[in-house]
Amino acid sequence: MRNWMGVGISMAAMFLGGPAWTKAADDPLLRPIALASSKRWLAPQAPVRLHGQTYLVGFGGLNVALIKTSAGLILIDGAVPQAVRDVEANIRALGFSIRDVKLILSTEPHFDHAGGLAALARDSGATVVASAPAAAVLRTGGIDPADPQAAWLERFPAVRRLRAVKDGEEIRLGDTVITAVATPGHTMGSMSWRWKSCEGRQCATMVFGSSLNPIAADGYAFSDPAHRPVVDAFRATFAKVGVMDCDLLITAHPDPADPAKLARLRAKRVPNAFIDPTACRRYADRAAGMLDKKLASEGETRSYSRGQ
Repeated sequence: MRNWMGVGISMAAMFLGGPAWTKAADDPLLRPIALASSKRWLAPQAPVRLHGQTYLVGFGGLNVALIKTSAGLILIDGAVPQAVRDVEANIRALGFSIRDVKLILSTEPHFDHAGGLAALARDSGATVVASAPAAAVLRTGGIDPADPQAAWLERFPAVRRLRAVKDGEEIRLGDTVITAVATPGHTMGSMSWRWKSCEGRQCATMVFGSSLNPIAADGYAFSDPAHRPVVDAFRATFAKVGVMDCDLLITAHPDPADPAKLARLRAKRVPNAFIDPTACRRYADRAAGMLDKKLASEGETRSYSRGQ
């Protein structure tokens, strides 16, 4: 596997506090966080061209996407701080440079997706783009106390170079236009991103979807009347994502079926194993079912139906 600092040190050594840990700790933006979870998330994964000029440069349990435009690169999400050097190595393996990254799009202000943003922005000189609620959290590297997962979350390096965008706003870089799609619920600042990708005359609508998982820390009840805005945000998001134009879905945490799809894609590009116009609908329906189940367990009987 690729090592953290490019000198042949294994990931295992880092987790055990070996030399890689020391090297990373010398840089405050790379200090490891969430080590237990990172062991699951950071399974090494070779970079791959997903469709057109869109690539995956992340890990088995955390997706990081890269889009090549005529005016530079766009990165989506940043994983955790200790993963930054591997993301940058994956970018180099594709023949690009981290300095070519002009924009970094953020799906949510949780440490697993935003922890590496500060270092990636520093190394590239890029501007991080996020929703206004997410940007408020990213600026401090803090924790929104109203977040359903607040009790579980870890702080991460603060992001300095930020641009806040609204739902439906278009972000342009060279020949590429990416639309911001507000998808609150998992966090109230969650944002998904949609763009067009073409291979010759064959074009697909790509969606990098934020997490929709209605997960909460112990003691947090979605059925508490005080938390009704979060439930309403989830339901609106499910309705929006369920009918969204979407030919190829990338989720912030990969779907369990994605490794098999990646293997098929590496072996044979046509037909593309990731093309699935029903993916966003199924993603929303699955998350909606999880919320219904959680509410039912809390004594809430109202069930979700699209459009309510």
